[in-house]
Amino acid sequence: MGILDRFKLDGRVALVTAGSGPQFGSSLTEGLAEAGATVISASRSLERNEEFAAGLRERGHDVHAAQVDITDVDSINALRDRVLADHGRLDVLVNSALARDGHAGAFDEQTPEVIGRSAAGDFTGLFAICQAFLPTMVEQGRGSIINISSIYGVVGNDPTIYLDTDMKQPATYTFVKAGMINFTRYLANYYGKQGVRANCISPGGYFNNQPEAFVDEYTKRVPVGRMLDNEDIKGAIVYLASDASQYVNGHNLLVDGGWTAI
Repeated sequence: MGILDRFKLDGRVALVTAGSGPQFGSSLTEGLAEAGATVISASRSLERNEEFAAGLRERGHDVHAAQVDITDVDSINALRDRVLADHGRLDVLVNSALARDGHAGAFDEQTPEVIGRSAAGDFTGLFAICQAFLPTMVEQGRGSIINISSIYGVVGNDPTIYLDTDMKQPATYTFVKAGMINFTRYLANYYGKQGVRANCISPGGYFNNQPEAFVDEYTKRVPVGRMLDNEDIKGAIVYLASDASQYVNGHNLLVDGGWTAI
């Protein structure tokens, strides 16, 4: 097998939570599909996923839509049952969903109720979806779990890039993303000998029409001089999902333009 063949995902089944989302999710789904995988895009909005999947099928990719509420364990288990009934296996699990309504406001504005909403998806939900799909991966003797963290799971946020804007970086986001990285290492150590690898991707700031003052400060701070776009994450997700990374386990891959190198 040549090296480029090792990146191919033909015959693999992948699930991406928040897989139709404009930030990362859609790029993750597209990258896996372009590499040949059958991909299920799942989030709360079945309608949005169906529209997104239909667009990729028109381009010749094998993409399907599903619904899941990452804060609801019953919903996660129902998704597992559907995926296994429809496809018989799961080879790649990408945890990209985030409980956005739990990440709002600065540290002194957050309440236990807000933090609890975050924990329902970003901790309980992450545990539950891994617990739901790991048994079938172990039975297969092969699987790849890829969790989407952030540079703010590795380093502290830089408050100076938010000056002259109304943007606020919530403490829960940093807390969640840092925990996700070490949880990934736990899975890697616990399941590695059973054929299941677990890795993280920690992206840098994604351009999403933020205020000009923020974009200017961010691009001055990052060595490559721009924010992350939709194409930047595709190579990383295909690499970690494929046999090209078969000896990579428990790793946090930074796709940040050099932000954390400073």
